Amino acid sequence: MYLLGYDIGSSSIKAALIDAETGKTAASASSPSKEMEIIAKKAGWAEQDPEMWWENLKSATNLIKKSAGSKVNDIKAIGISYQMHGLVCVDAAQKPLRPAIIWCDSRAVKLGEKAAGKIGIKKSLEHLLNLPGNFTAAKLAWVKQNEPSIYKKIYKIMLPGDYIAMKLTGGIATSYSGLSEGIFWDFKKGWISGMLLDAFGLDRNLLADAGPSFSVRGVVSQKAASELGINAGIKVSYRAGDQPNNALSLNVLEPGELAATAGTSGVVYGVSDRPSYDIKSRVNTFVHVNHTKDNPRYGTLMCLNGTGILNSWLRKNITDGLDYADINAIAAGVAPGADGVFIHPYGNGSERTLENKPSCAIISGLSLTTHTKAHLLRAGQEGIVFALNYGIEIMKEMGIKVKKVRAGHANMFLSPVFREVFAAVTGAEVELYDTDGSQGAARGAGIGAGIFKNNRDAFKGLNILSTTAPDKKLVKSYVGFYKEWKQILNNILLSKV
Repeated sequence: MYLLGYDIGSSSIKAALIDAETGKTAASASSPSKEMEIIAKKAGWAEQDPEMWWENLKSATNLIKKSAGSKVNDIKAIGISYQMHGLVCVDAAQKPLRPAIIWCDSRAVKLGEKAAGKIGIKKSLEHLLNLPGNFTAAKLAWVKQNEPSIYKKIYKIMLPGDYIAMKLTGGIATSYSGLSEGIFWDFKKGWISGMLLDAFGLDRNLLADAGPSFSVRGVVSQKAASELGINAGIKVSYRAGDQPNNALSLNVLEPGELAATAGTSGVVYGVSDRPSYDIKSRVNTFVHVNHTKDNPRYGTLMCLNGTGILNSWLRKNITDGLDYADINAIAAGVAPGADGVFIHPYGNGSERTLENKPSCAIISGLSLTTHTKAHLLRAGQEGIVFALNYGIEIMKEMGIKVKKVRAGHANMFLSPVFREVFAAVTGAEVELYDTDGSQGAARGAGIGAGIFKNNRDAFKGLNILSTTAPDKKLVKSYVGFYKEWKQILNNILLSKV
């Protein structure tokens, strides 16, 4: 008996086939081999063609079939993880009306600020736990204001994962967690926020029917089955945004547990049993995947948009395309603090931890006579950790304890330098696990379909690979380095006032 998980990212579509009996991965795949295109017609815009996701999902599924053979005939459930906060608009024939506006698109910030003013900052935070900002609702309001002819044709709006579920089942649905990540959820009422819809002037009928993240919301249609080469009737029993799902993939489900990732974006995600918010909405709280009315679970998320793009920029422009493993080795050859070079990784649109103020990446302390590319590579990894810790400090102010952080053995956590700096700066022990978003989605599918009796069964086969504890000497050194980095940031923010 097998479970199939999909992870719909902005760079690629990943798939994993999990043996439900052992928890081990039977096959995994990714498509395309190069990063998917992000369309940016204007500064701050980011769009993708939803059909591109589906085509690459088909390619990834084909690779799974080639690797797993007849095992795909025993798939019992499918789970979906997806890039958060996106907007997909479809007509009554389920055809996209325009490219999807994805997570890192910042065009709707001003509309979010205007809606917050209408609702009132205090009331917005008390009910939504966030300010409307640049979430899905604000992006829809942008379409209404700037593309009224398209808005009139919209039958339903969806998150990226909802769109893929629609392609699989032919039905349109979403989750309570998904509504909250789109900023549509009223945490006090436990349902869709009428005041939010009124503030944006949005039609409630455009929202899909919602249910738990773990639930069967349809089965694979005959049409989808023929396109994918799998059996019709397979249950589609789980969907979640990439960060709640990353937490699930690491078995981060209970209060006090934290998950982290440092790929395209850098995220720290902490679970609590009480709704809380930051008074400046610099970090965000959503409904977690295992939330119920009687057993509430909330996920507080801080996100750094500039993570992957800084790492990629340094690779392309400083190292002429070296492998990341080589980059990590070069960075390790420089002493902590990068000899006074500091990088602020804020070059990928508005950052919520900076209250959506205009920002850009900044390199400071650079000496053209003594510093080398190695110093920049080290400073890049340190700068990303510093920026993540800047957000973690906000989470701590909200009462979230940071003692142990779990992460997948992937992306920047593959770097020993990054792990050591992360542990030293945050004071948290870092545990690395052999998992990813597609594996988490597969496990989620098993939970949603009732295949697993309990969490112990669901996370069988989830193995810890390594632990990095804070090094006392590094902790002492990085107190000063982080203080310098933060002072430079404060000076930058003051200049923007």
